[in-house]
Amino acid sequence: MTNQQGRLRTRVAVFACVAAIALIVDQLTKAWAMAALSGGQTVRVIPGLLSFTLVRNPGASLGMGSGATWMISLVALVACVAMAILGVRTVSMKWSMIIALAFAGALGNLIDRVMYADGFLNGKVVDFLNYGWSVGNVADIYLVVAGVVMVLLILMGEPFSEKDLEPATEEHSQDGSADSKADVL
Repeated sequence: MTNQQGRLRTRVAVFACVAAIALIVDQLTKAWAMAALSGGQTVRVIPGLLSFTLVRNPGASLGMGSGATWMISLVALVACVAMAILGVRTVSMKWSMIIALAFAGALGNLIDRVMYADGFLNGKVVDFLNYGWSVGNVADIYLVVAGVVMVLLILMGEPFSEKDLEPATEEHSQDGSADSKADVL
């Protein structure tokens, strides 16, 4: 086994472990919310900041797209497939881990849409973390954290693919000075 194959296996194993653990936590918290909050009560955790309230959300963030639940489900399915592919293709363990977290968030909400569907992919997501202005779930937290960290990885220049690992090459003239595009044109 080559060193590159070993690193690939390690990234795939880490991706699978992060995604599995995050997905289990998401699904367990949703199961708890459905059991503990099914009577319609609200449990105050941090007054004015956080309470637990069970809500079945047919839409996306902030209830947007409630009438197109099946479309949101299809987009989530495509996103999960794309993230699984990207998680395997990256050369960075950081990217692999954060894509796994986003994958778990998207898959966690997709599972709800399939499990609690009345028709084709039109189920509702179990939300219970009430922030006062929005109600979400653990999968939503994963998606937000993953999005923020992805932006940070891009800003920090974390290489994603083999192509990103190649040093930027400048064309040098005989005397060692860099040729600029203006000089070439």
